[in-house]
Amino acid sequence: MRIPRILRIAAVAGTAVAALAACSTAPTGGPTATTGSTDASLTADLASYPASLDPGLQYDTDSYSVYRNIFDQLLHRDPKTNKIVPWLATTWKQTDPKTWVFTLRDGVKFSDGSALTAADAAFSIQRILDPKLASQQNANFSAIASATGSGNTLTITTKYPSPTLLSYLTTLSVVPMADVQKAGNAAFNLHPVGSGPYTFVSSIPGSQVVLKRNDAWWGPKPQIAGVTFRAVPSGASRVADLKSGKADIADSMTPDSATQLTGSANLKVLSAPTERVSYLAFNTIKGGATNDPKVRQAISMAIDYKSLISNLEQGYAKPVNSVLTPLATGYPTALPGYTFDKAKAKSLIQQAGAQGKTIVMATSPTYDPQIVQSIQANIQDIGLKVSIQNTDQATYLKKVQSPTHDWGSIRFGQWSCSCLDADGVAYPLFHTGTIWSSYSNPSFDALVDKARETITPATRTGLYAQAYGILAQDLPGIGLFQIDAIYGASTKLQWTPDAQQSFFVADMKLGS
Repeated sequence: MRIPRILRIAAVAGTAVAALAACSTAPTGGPTATTGSTDASLTADLASYPASLDPGLQYDTDSYSVYRNIFDQLLHRDPKTNKIVPWLATTWKQTDPKTWVFTLRDGVKFSDGSALTAADAAFSIQRILDPKLASQQNANFSAIASATGSGNTLTITTKYPSPTLLSYLTTLSVVPMADVQKAGNAAFNLHPVGSGPYTFVSSIPGSQVVLKRNDAWWGPKPQIAGVTFRAVPSGASRVADLKSGKADIADSMTPDSATQLTGSANLKVLSAPTERVSYLAFNTIKGGATNDPKVRQAISMAIDYKSLISNLEQGYAKPVNSVLTPLATGYPTALPGYTFDKAKAKSLIQQAGAQGKTIVMATSPTYDPQIVQSIQANIQDIGLKVSIQNTDQATYLKKVQSPTHDWGSIRFGQWSCSCLDADGVAYPLFHTGTIWSSYSNPSFDALVDKARETITPATRTGLYAQAYGILAQDLPGIGLFQIDAIYGASTKLQWTPDAQQSFFVADMKLGS
């Protein structure tokens, strides 16, 4: 018999109470054709309105789900093998340890009719690296020293031999240089122009974004003619929309909402293990009580990880031993993992003199509130008070990325770099001075910096083992579990989710 979730939450709280990428050429690849009716329209419910439609800025899940349909990326990953495959770049080669030359696909045009050239790709990189843009993706591309384009040839020079360059280029969406420079960044964000399979039609900020098929796209004609992305923060409302037929697919479903769909003849649940990790990050600079490592250690011992995974995630999650998943290169397999020990956690709180102190926990509607509430209960059970501050995703991101570090003490998050590499977690989340980091340790920084410049896989793995060992001691963050992406969908929809949570509508097919 399935136990109602509210009781499982109580059980969780109650338990706490009681207890080089190889030099390569790739002459083939690209999208696969879909078949069937070509006039279908899709309605997709997202948990939040995209924080940005400019692919040079935020790369959170909701933004990614929308703008990666408008823009083409330089490279892609095969959804079945995770192997890097051609997209805008059809071939590439490494001419020396720091120089890569890419050949771009001929005949690609932006939706305004202008030709996409290697200069646009180079501009897209330069723009992210320009401090004036304050791109949240800057850290991902910071190994690049220069990018130049001539005709269909893109040349990228790195500051050092980079083992992760190709991985990050799978996340690079190419923007039109002329249009961005003419419109300006703010206007481009409101009316994005890309070369992807869908074009921007309209938006109601905070509510919905409408796209239509780009019939001039270079790839096979997508089966779905139009898509409306709607921001529906309430999980119950996303379920209701699916059941009433208002939505064809809904993202960010919880295990409970997935259960609610199992009895519906016209609905189905789609899920896949992902590289995304559910985690807590601490403010170790201006976090108040969490500035003290004893308090952070106490919180790490206050959380009943097994109960979270079994009672709330219901099999849609797996344990981790760090803020990383086993899908990533550099996962520190030798780390023992986290321990649930309420008595020791209470003792540490007393030793720190933190009993009764209030810590502020930041979150957003994108994240399952019941997980957040369970963690709150776990932490309060060891003698701290937890004040949850829930804001919309755009506000949450702006707040926790602020260089003032005034966002609170602890925040809930779900992280994926879409790069399948430890660098995409360790560097942006915890390296000194990056926009997500409210932590600083020169020894950790040195190891991560060295790993970024190391090509030999075994040596890199060893460096990350040391770096994650430091994180296990300092605890600027706690990995909670590896996430399975869960979608609710109409049975008329044909689509297979992948580890990168790629929400490419061109890969979907909707029956009548």
